[in-house]
Amino acid sequence: MERDRKIVRVVDEHTVEVSLPSVLGYERVAMDCSASLARFMGFSADRIDDLKTAVSEACMNAIEHGNRLRPDARVTVTMNFENDVFVIAVRDEGEGMLDLPKKPDIEQKIEQKETPRGLGIFLMKQLMDQVEFNEIANGGHVVKMVIRLGN
Repeated sequence: MERDRKIVRVVDEHTVEVSLPSVLGYERVAMDCSASLARFMGFSADRIDDLKTAVSEACMNAIEHGNRLRPDARVTVTMNFENDVFVIAVRDEGEGMLDLPKKPDIEQKIEQKETPRGLGIFLMKQLMDQVEFNEIANGGHVVKMVIRLGN
């Protein structure tokens, strides 16, 4: 990793960007940064926990499925907060998942009849107010998540 590459960059008074290598464990940087911003905005502890889980899952998906664990590929997390809306965009540089997984069978997972993996997208959709998946024209994918203060 380049020594002078900034991991966290303040874009403006409402936007922070985190640039991570595609190495599992770095998702914690984005998770902690988003939690700090949410606390600053006045989110409750429960909603901050929801946010941390969703950001972590989105980053791990970008690292594993988008960038295929290539440490030279970056995951960029852009966090924008204004008024009572917090928008988090997680962008990878890879091919992403070919198909979004179907809704998991929670009972099958609890009974260990299915692997516990594959809950990330389900969790993001349950914990955030809005989740979108988009392909980027010049390569890569972005997951946009919205969480509102009043919910």
